[in-house]
Amino acid sequence: MKFARITLSDRASAGVYEDRSGPAIEQFFAERVADEIEWQRVLIPDERAQIEAALLRLTDEEKCALVVTTGGTGPSPRDVTPEATRAVLERELPGFGEIIRVQSFAKVPTSILSRSTAGTRGASLIINLPGNPRAIGECLPLLLPAIVECLDHLGHPRLKLRADGQP
Repeated sequence: MKFARITLSDRASAGVYEDRSGPAIEQFFAERVADEIEWQRVLIPDERAQIEAALLRLTDEEKCALVVTTGGTGPSPRDVTPEATRAVLERELPGFGEIIRVQSFAKVPTSILSRSTAGTRGASLIINLPGNPRAIGECLPLLLPAIVECLDHLGHPRLKLRADGQP
């Protein structure tokens, strides 16, 4: 199955610091999913046109079952990931962003500033995650059952979870 991760960061894309969020996404799935996953990796700045183009390429051309973005979901003027995502979605699934905010709020009260969302385009599920690797590790376990179910509904083979990796 083909998955993609897009890291959205002006500084990481310019080489100012290393992308740690994208690899954290891959590590999460490697530890919990028994199926072989082919990863498409994208690292781009917080530019709406580039984000939309990457999402369209990964869903429409590369046919990725899952596209996970990390970064660009806050209230800063440069944080445009939710707008770019909504521009390409066919169906929004707001529950993903809601559970991310609820989960994070107990630890970080400012998490309510997150504008993460999710939805589908064709047979692809797109999910916006925060840019913090720690937040990825806290949020993805809660989302995994819904990811498995959604991909199944979109016509993909059902993901096989490792016995020790189920949330």
